[in-house]
Amino acid sequence: MSAARRSEPISVLLVDDHAVVRAGYRRFLESDPRVVVTGEAANSAEALRCDRELKPDVIVLDVALPGVSGIETLRRLLARRSEARVLIFSMYADAIYAARALKSGALGYVSKASPPDLLVEGVRAMAEGRQYLSPDVSQSLAAITGTNEIARSLSEREHEVLRLLLQGYDLGEVGENLGISAKTAANLQSSIRQKLGAESAFQLLVIARQLGLEYLEQQTL
Repeated sequence: MSAARRSEPISVLLVDDHAVVRAGYRRFLESDPRVVVTGEAANSAEALRCDRELKPDVIVLDVALPGVSGIETLRRLLARRSEARVLIFSMYADAIYAARALKSGALGYVSKASPPDLLVEGVRAMAEGRQYLSPDVSQSLAAITGTNEIARSLSEREHEVLRLLLQGYDLGEVGENLGISAKTAANLQSSIRQKLGAESAFQLLVIARQLGLEYLEQQTL
C-alpha cells in the first residue's frame, strides 16, 4: 500500500554507527508528519534484530558499519524479509558503490552530501515502492567508465573480502567476519588478484586503491 493511501505514518529503522548522526537523521525525517522513526541500530546484528521485531516500512542503512558492512547487512535483511525496502544513505556517491547496493537489492541510494530534504523524499519513495536516487548518485551511475568495469567484474563476495583486506584484516579475520573459512578467503583473494592483475597481496591493495576501491577503509563520515 502506498504512503498516499495510508493513514498511519511511514515507519523507519535508522541504521548508522554514530548516535549523534542518527539523532540528526531522526530530526530531518520526523520533520515530515508522515514519517516516524520507530527504531535505531548501530551495527548489523542490531539492524537484523530491530527489523525482525519492528518490520519497518523503510530501512535507512549506512554502508560504513563496523564489522559486517552495510551491503552485507542489506543482503541478510532481504534474505530474512524479501519485501524489506532499503534506502542506502552513504558518504559514498561513486557509481561502483551505488551499483553494488542496487544489485544487492536496495531500492534507493542517497549520498550524505545531499540536502536533508532528499532523504525525506527518498523515504517517501521507498514507502511507495519506487526506486529513488539522489541526483549526484544518478549522475555518477550514468558516468561509469571502462576503468570501473574492472571493479565490477568482482563478485559480491570478492568485494566483501577486498573491503576487509583494505581495512587491514588478515585472511583468518576476513573469514571470521564473513562466516567462511580462511582457506576460502585465501581462494577469493587469489581470484581478486587475478582479476585486478596483482602479483602480490600488497600490490592488490595498491591497485585497489588506484581504482577507487578503498571501500570503507576509513570508518568516518
